Order: sequence, then C-alpha cells, then structure tokens
Amino acid sequence: MTALEALDIRFPTSRDLDGSDAMNPDPDYSAAYVVLRTDAGDGLEGHGFAFTIGRGNDVQTAAIKALEPFVVGLPLERVVGDLGGFSRGLVYDSQLRWLGPEKGVMHMAISAVVNAAWDLAAKRAGLPVWKLLAQLTPEQVVDLVDFRYLSDALTPEEALDILRAAEPGKAERIARIEREGYPAYTTTPGWLGYSDEKLERLCREAVADGYSMIKLKVGGNVEDDRRRMRIARTAVGPDIRIGTDANQRWDVAPAVEWMRALAEFDPYWIEEPTSPDDVLAHAAIRKAIAPIKVATGEHVQNRVVFKQLLQAGAVDVVQIDAARVGGVNENVAILLLAAKFGVPVCPHAGGVGLCELVRHLSMFDLAAVSGTEEGRAIEYVDHLHEHFLDPAGVRDGRYLPAALPGFSAEMRPEALARFSFPDGPEWRMS
Repeated sequence: MTALEALDIRFPTSRDLDGSDAMNPDPDYSAAYVVLRTDAGDGLEGHGFAFTIGRGNDVQTAAIKALEPFVVGLPLERVVGDLGGFSRGLVYDSQLRWLGPEKGVMHMAISAVVNAAWDLAAKRAGLPVWKLLAQLTPEQVVDLVDFRYLSDALTPEEALDILRAAEPGKAERIARIEREGYPAYTTTPGWLGYSDEKLERLCREAVADGYSMIKLKVGGNVEDDRRRMRIARTAVGPDIRIGTDANQRWDVAPAVEWMRALAEFDPYWIEEPTSPDDVLAHAAIRKAIAPIKVATGEHVQNRVVFKQLLQAGAVDVVQIDAARVGGVNENVAILLLAAKFGVPVCPHAGGVGLCELVRHLSMFDLAAVSGTEEGRAIEYVDHLHEHFLDPAGVRDGRYLPAALPGFSAEMRPEALARFSFPDGPEWRMS
C-alpha cells in the first residue's frame, strides 16, 4: 500500500432542505473520503468514506488521516488477502481504540478505510462486493467477524450453522438478484422541511414508481405530523406502508404519546424514537406502542449495542449503516446476529453514497445469510447519485444490483474537485 489520501467533500443540501428532520434541520450531506493506492501497476484504487452532515467533516477527515501509518507500507496481499485481519489490526490499536472504544469518529474512520479495502479487493476480483461476499465459503465469512463480546449471543459455530443453512438455493438467489434486484422503500417524500404540496406530489409519484412503502420524518410538532400523515395516507391509499422516523427526538413517554396520536394513520414503524444507545428505552417503547414496529440502527455504534437490542427484544427491525460501524466486517457480524434472532434488516441509506454501499450488504444477506426478502427493504433517497461512477438506481420499486466491480463508493473526479471543502468552486461561490 503506497498511499492513503483523505478528502473533505461536502454537498450544500441545506439550501433546499433535502435531508431535513426534527433533529437535523440544516444538513449538508458530506463525505470524509478516502483513497487507497498501491504499487501493483494495475491502476486500481480503493475508495471509501464516512458520511457526515457538514460541520465536523474536517474532524472526521483528520481521523482517517490518523490511520495512514497503519496502512501505508503494508503488503497489498496482507490487506486484500486477509480483510478480517486487516480490520482487526485497525480496531485493536490500543491508543486509538482508547478514543472509543469501537465507537464514534475513530470507528467511523476505520469503517471508511476498511470499506475502501473491500472496494479495492472486489475490483481486483472483478466482482461487486455483494457477489464477492456471497461466493465466500461459510468458513471464510466467519473469519471476517470479530466475535469478541458476541459469544453470549452468537458463537462462530452458530454463525457457521446459519451460513451453511443458507447454502441450498444460494446460486438461484444470486441469479434472481441479478435479474430482479432487491426491494426498496423511499424517504424522498418525507423530509420535514418540505411543503404540504410537495409532500403530496412526491407521495403520489412514489406509488406510481412502484414503491410499496414510503417514510416520513416526524417529531417537530404533533399536530403538524398528524396533518402530514393524513396528507400522505390520503395520497398513497390504505395498502402502502408508511414508516415514520423521529431521529432520536423523544424520551420514552413522549414517544409513546406521540405515536398513539399518529396511530389512526396506520404507521408501519417508528424509527429512532429515542437515544440510539438506550436499549431499555427502545424495549419500553416497543411494548407500549405495539403493533406499530420499532426500528433503529443507523446511529448504533457497534455490534455490541446491536446484540443488546436483539437480546432485550427492543427492536422489530434492525437498520444497519454501511459507513458507521467498522465497515463491511462488522456489518457482516450484525447481519448474522439479526439472522440468529430472526429479525429483518432494513438498512439506512439517507445520505450521500449510502444507497450505493448498502445495497451490497442487503444483497449479500439475501444470497448467503437470511435467504429471504420477507419484511426487508432498503431505504432509497433520490439525490446525489449522479456524483458516483456506479450510482444506485431503482426500477419498479426495487434496487438494481451494482453494475461495476467494487463497493460502488468511487465518486467522479469532477465531483471531488467541485465539492471539496472549503476550496472547491461550489463552496467558493457560496
């Protein structure tokens, strides 16, 4: 490995309130972006990123740069030939681990670098990451996972049983993914800053585009939320699911009261009703608002908290994020945990590049872990895809598989130049 480059890339989405919600009213979707280079002579690079929403992206970029001494100088095959060992080597540096441990800015930096290594490995294999993962043996998949702190809920032997049970029919599922894609739901209509007219129009467009589920942000004002839910339910009809997302807005009692006020509009789930770290609060909310489901995960910091959420019966839906926990490896651990507990995974993808990445994880899950689409769909948000070489796309309410080898993380060079902060032309003129 000859170089690790870190870039501060920001998109001014706050200008049109794309991404706005009750906790994040003015996000500028951003990527602390990493490029790995080698001396292999094949011209291939590894690309990855940590997703942020503007301020603080410089801090996240600095954290990625702090990993440079642990990467540059490593033999290429020690990285792409042992991605489990490479991941553990970054996570277990004792002095950097002290900043977490295994959480926060440093862990997200590790995620960006680990994901970039997967991007490079998949490009060298000539495969998209989901298919590279799906073609591994159960033993090779288990070798990717760090089972420290998990053995009371999931042992390596149990993980092998899950993966071996999914072997029959795997080839057929891979072929079906390539042919038909994977279910999607859309958050595009639901940003809190949108007008009622825009909400209604986008809801109707979502149904016309084949989506069977949409999602609305809630948590600003209960009467406003009741009005917006009424508009959405009228626009989509009784058969389309409407998820709701509070973005960590409430304590337990307000969460229960608020969702009971919205219950007449038949919300499918409430996402992130409270602090992502509060396992017991999620369990209490879930018990009080059933049959409305509880979903969380985009801000859950590591596999250990996911383990506790599942052990406590605190969630109906697990939501992984491709760029928050420690990259592909830790997300594989979470997929296996969810399969062990029989809980569906519906990934978070509301951010720049997250749609591109997380489709790989869900398609791997369908092919080689859970073996089912039941209760599962990937979030889709229709903006910023044009900046990627292998953009995510949806047809008839289903994600299309990646078209190119790699992890779909690579941005177009002109986008990197234009949106570089603070000196790119998009920011100089703002």
